[in-house]
Order: sequence, then structure tokens, then C-alpha cells
Amino acid sequence: MHMLKCIIFDLDGTIGNTLPLCIAALKKSIEPLAGRTFSDQEIRDTFGPSEEGIIHALIPNQYEEVIESFLSHYQNLHTMCATPFVGIVEVLDYAKNHNVHLSLVTGKGERGTGITLSMFRIHSYFDLIETGSPRGSRKVEAIKNVLNQLGVAPVECIYVGDSPSDIIESREVGVPIVSAAWAETTNQEELLALHPDWLFADVKEFTQFIKQTIENEVS
Repeated sequence: MHMLKCIIFDLDGTIGNTLPLCIAALKKSIEPLAGRTFSDQEIRDTFGPSEEGIIHALIPNQYEEVIESFLSHYQNLHTMCATPFVGIVEVLDYAKNHNVHLSLVTGKGERGTGITLSMFRIHSYFDLIETGSPRGSRKVEAIKNVLNQLGVAPVECIYVGDSPSDIIESREVGVPIVSAAWAETTNQEELLALHPDWLFADVKEFTQFIKQTIENEVS
């Protein structure tokens, strides 16, 4: 591959096991007002827009109340997932120490992203942070923004994400895709069916890949 100048990370299910936390907080905030329970899959089926968009789609008449409830539950429940996946900070440190730009492109809303980055204590690693939109996924636009602002070509970058849509959207921009299959919420078969450039089932393998890629450039 070309010289690696930038790594763009997804957040939920890639940097930390935060998808179960998102689902739990959404259910706690939505169910009392909806008057019924939601399955985890029902919540997952609404993913694409940010949490704000999900809530607006499900409870449009009480949006303001529900979004504040969600953020409160999300903050309080974050002890369920107090740290990133083991090894993630190591790879962030290694890349940063070797002058590789780190950016975050997530479908998560700005306030929810801020809560997680503060809990994980990793906000300072990222040169650029692009969050989601209530209107739907904006990852293609967000990845383009990162490339333009950093002056990096698509082939000099990789995107690291855990969902099939990450593969599709990265390809649309011409950015090589690393499928992160280390979260319990990841469906590895769905990822493999879309033929990502690389797929790693654990963070240790991914870390070795990053180290080897950077070391090969140095040598």
C-alpha cells in the first residue's frame, strides 16, 4: 500500500464496546414515553442517523425531552464501558508517535461522542473529529472533509470500522477499509461478504498490521 499518512477511526464497536450502551440508553429514554418495549434489533434497525435522528424518528413529539433523557442515561450507564478495547490506546500512541494523523468519523451525535471520548480519555489523540447527522449517514462527506483538511490522498489513508456500511462508504471515497471484527456486536460474515481490504478479529492483529506498515515505510 501507499505511505500511511492518516488513520480514520469509527467509534462505536471499533474503539470501544459502546453499541450495547447506546441501545440500553435509547431504550431507557424511549420506552417510557412510547408505552412499549423495543427489542435490541428494533433499535439497531434505526441506526444510520445520529441518536438525535433516531429519537426524532421514534418519538417526534417529545424529542427535546427524550434527547436529554438519552444523554443523561448514556452518561450514567457509561460505566458499562469505561475504557476502550484493550490495545486501542497502544495503537493510537504508536501511530501518533510516528506522525500518522488520527481522525474520528462516526455516525454518533456530537454530544454522545463527547461523552465517550471524555470517558475514554482519548479526545486529544484526534486531529479532526466528524460526527453524525440526524438526517442520516454523512460518513462519505465526513471522510472527504478529513482528507481535504489534512491534504491527504485517499490511498494514503485507511478507515477502520465495524459495520458493512463502513466498507461501502469508504470505497465510495476511494479509501482502503480495515474491517474491525473484534466487538461482540460485529457480524464477521456480513463484513467478509463485502470483501474489505483487511479484516482483523482482534485488536492485537490490527496493532501488528499498523506497526508493520509503518515500520516498512521507515525501512
